[in-house]
Amino acid sequence: MTKRAQVGERRWPMAAAVFVAGGLRIFLPSQLRLDDARPLLVVVLAVLMGALIVGDPGRIDRKKTWLRVLTGVLIGVITVVNAGASIRLVYAIVQTEPFTNDANILLVSGGIIWLTNMIAFGLWYWDLDRGGAAARALGTGTSPAFVFPEMSNPELVRDGWYPSFVDYLHLSFSTSMAFSPTDVSAIKPWAKLMMMAEEAISVVVGILVVARAVNILK
Repeated sequence: MTKRAQVGERRWPMAAAVFVAGGLRIFLPSQLRLDDARPLLVVVLAVLMGALIVGDPGRIDRKKTWLRVLTGVLIGVITVVNAGASIRLVYAIVQTEPFTNDANILLVSGGIIWLTNMIAFGLWYWDLDRGGAAARALGTGTSPAFVFPEMSNPELVRDGWYPSFVDYLHLSFSTSMAFSPTDVSAIKPWAKLMMMAEEAISVVVGILVVARAVNILK
């Protein structure tokens, strides 16, 4: 049974990850962006994040439908924009476009896309598991989609422990790095499919970028 937590989790770790994802795009080469308005994504993310903070100030503990929808839109923007850059990068490598002949640009681009992808999936895990952060804090969420080690060893954590954004970010990072499940188990179909998608994207981008870079350096 889910224990009721005393307070909701702090928003700043999630907010920091969102702005890192937006800021990273500024350093992508123009060939991987849809336009030259580099700060535009950061502005959009700032507006959406500001609305979330106004609607749920302080810790995350307000279970409102519009807040969930707005959070999904925020994460969706990051996901769609990065997916576009990923597809563009893969196409450019396959077609050996001129900018992919520079190993430094190629590695930086691949690193930015990989890191943004990792953040995006971490945000999705965090937002979808057990009905979201507010539901987890209030103890009113659905059954878990992920089983964390702390859930099997409750004596090692505080009473009312529940996973926060950092836990989901670590899950996403481990999935992207290992291309497989780590210490956290996915027990719902949607969670397994999302992890499979993250692993597949990481493998494809990683292999293509590294292979192309090695070929250039030779």
